[in-house]
Amino acid sequence: MHPYFSLAGRTALVTGGTRGIGRMIARGLLDAGARVFICARDGEACATTAAELSSYGECHALAANLASEEGARALAEALQARIERLDILVNNAGTTWGAPLESYPAAGWEKVMQLNVTAVFSCIQQLLPLLRKAGSADNPARVINIGSVAGLSAFGEQAYAYGPSKAALHQLSRMLARELVGQHINVNVIAPGRFPSRMTRHIANDPEALAGDTAHIPMKRWGREEEMSALAIALASSAGAYMTGNIIPIDGGFHL
Repeated sequence: MHPYFSLAGRTALVTGGTRGIGRMIARGLLDAGARVFICARDGEACATTAAELSSYGECHALAANLASEEGARALAEALQARIERLDILVNNAGTTWGAPLESYPAAGWEKVMQLNVTAVFSCIQQLLPLLRKAGSADNPARVINIGSVAGLSAFGEQAYAYGPSKAALHQLSRMLARELVGQHINVNVIAPGRFPSRMTRHIANDPEALAGDTAHIPMKRWGREEEMSALAIALASSAGAYMTGNIIPIDGGFHL
């Protein structure tokens, strides 16, 4: 690997790292030489995934329920007991909720906003001491938040809370980027379009739905695992050292 993209000697945490985009990114960071911690609510699934990913590099599991501020604090405490600094934080854990407009429940709205916005804020807040220790003027610590093109477009598919939650995450990220840049912490957002995940498997498993969905994408295909991994590596490496406050769509042109 070219030294511009090497993450050797760096430590990363990927929330929601057991499947989908989180796993893609964790795999990529491992391939680039980072030591990676993944966390998820399901401790058993987390341990299984960490064991599988360990064939690519040093990967560790941490069970964490980010549905509350206490969960984020417990995650930070568990990580602080094992490492002295955190070079890369990837906030990927998230959820969605779909229902017709007339019956869309307040509970669904609150759940999506909590995990997609509040939990990201809490994780950054609780992990600031470790991020500050890692960052320097020459090599800032990196926060990579996983937003969505749903936060850039009005293509909502009856997931009424999802797009607004991601738009809120985008704006939160810009605010934090401006505030933390002086502390040598960069904050950027990856805004994916369609990638294989549990959230999109109902489309992927239905040929008619998949064809209809792909028709809306200018490149006429979904994203590939290596494309997501490569973008995360770029943001976490020397390639992303001079980038902060950016919302980066990776969507085959869908946001256009």
